[in-house]
Amino acid sequence: MDLLVSALEILMRWDVALALLTGSVGGVLIGAIPGVGPAVAIAILLPATFSMEPIVGLTVLLGIYGSSMYGGAIPAILINTPGTAVNALTTYDGYPMTVRGEPRRALSLAYSASFFGGVFSVVCLILFAPVLAKVAPLFGSREIFLAALLGLILVVVAHRGQALIAGVMAGFGIFLQTIGMEPVKYTQRYTFETQVLSGGIDLIVVVLGLFALSQAFVLLTDEDKTIHTTQLRGGLFQGLRELARHPRVAGVSAGLGVVMGMIPGVGEFTAQFMSYTYAQRTSNRPEDFGRGSSEGLIAAETANNAVPAAAMVPLLALGIPGEALTAMMLSVFYVHNVVPGPGLFQTRMDFVVALYLALLILNLLVLVFLLGATTQLVKVVKIPNRFLGIAILTLSFVGVYSLRNSATDCMLVAGFGLLGFVLKRLSLPVVPIILGMVLGGIMEVKLRAAMARVKTPWDFIDRPVAFLLFVVILLVLAVQLRRGWIEGRALRAAMRDER
Repeated sequence: MDLLVSALEILMRWDVALALLTGSVGGVLIGAIPGVGPAVAIAILLPATFSMEPIVGLTVLLGIYGSSMYGGAIPAILINTPGTAVNALTTYDGYPMTVRGEPRRALSLAYSASFFGGVFSVVCLILFAPVLAKVAPLFGSREIFLAALLGLILVVVAHRGQALIAGVMAGFGIFLQTIGMEPVKYTQRYTFETQVLSGGIDLIVVVLGLFALSQAFVLLTDEDKTIHTTQLRGGLFQGLRELARHPRVAGVSAGLGVVMGMIPGVGEFTAQFMSYTYAQRTSNRPEDFGRGSSEGLIAAETANNAVPAAAMVPLLALGIPGEALTAMMLSVFYVHNVVPGPGLFQTRMDFVVALYLALLILNLLVLVFLLGATTQLVKVVKIPNRFLGIAILTLSFVGVYSLRNSATDCMLVAGFGLLGFVLKRLSLPVVPIILGMVLGGIMEVKLRAAMARVKTPWDFIDRPVAFLLFVVILLVLAVQLRRGWIEGRALRAAMRDER
């Protein structure tokens, strides 16, 4: 009880309340605009959050992360264009409802499912927090190194059909992290005796370039489209009642979202497709899926909104981000000397609980806002691409220059922006570069610390948690190699048949 009171005291401040409101409303707006997304918004806002207190800055970013998926459902349902990438599955059943004249029902159901998934995830993790506080101290340097390595491997293998190029991108990210002064002996690496590279390449510069600036280039080079939206009539409360008629689908989907969110490199897409597949296979009307099924819409929206809170577990407990958005948040911790990991659960448990409570309040704020403002939000979908591109371009350069007042950073961000633009046009993954930079730095520091007490290879995995992580890494690699062998054999057989 004392822990809960301490957490509430952290949140009961005007600046935290303002951050919650700004993050929740801003996230919905960002999600509702096709082509922007939370990654772009968080990348642009990162420099500004460095001047805020940790709880304030993280609350803003968490607000955008958690609420953007609510907003992303609006264009997905009304114009068959997902506002964020993770709302792609929402179009399967949301847009067919709009076509047959039920946009209000589809939006109401999406909001209700998202709210249930978000609240379910936060409640689970608040209850799970004491367990994490006991488990986290079992992770020393070697365990965190192995956990980071596992996270990097999972990120790579999650890119089905692009695992090789994802591995190359992750390796490139690790290389970028090594540029500059190394963290132990403070010697220069890959600087070529130039002052420009002696300070290394800032993560925020790379993030802004690969996500924000590249998206600005995409928007500026694409033609503006004429968008026609359906007029909404009536209230939006019926979805809560309809959701209550499908407790099994909602409960299983939320549970899968929590589990998948806690595994680095997995995230919303895997949770969504597993939930959608489960809902279709167990439905009394599987033929309705893809044609406007309420169960399909519930499965997709519940699962993706259960992930954000769960994704904070590896970040807070081990200091290991599972995807690009939590990797960006990690930089906010480091700027304020709040080091996520086992020590955070031992010394700042009230801070951890405050973050989860902020997510709980966030979901309530978003639901209330959407139920009252959806009719006006539909207009946001019609903002021209070129206008968005210019706005993102301007804000990106202002943000990167404000970091260190450096023209060099502006040139670097332009270079990474062009790289990101080319990768997007080629449909190649960008996220592994960011995670390679973040996890590569963690792995280097932890490996060096661990090797001081390791004399043989067995010593590295002679503790239970380290051995378990090592076994999981071997299993993941074995499954990936087997899958590659099977796919290669099938491809060779297909080529022989063509001849």
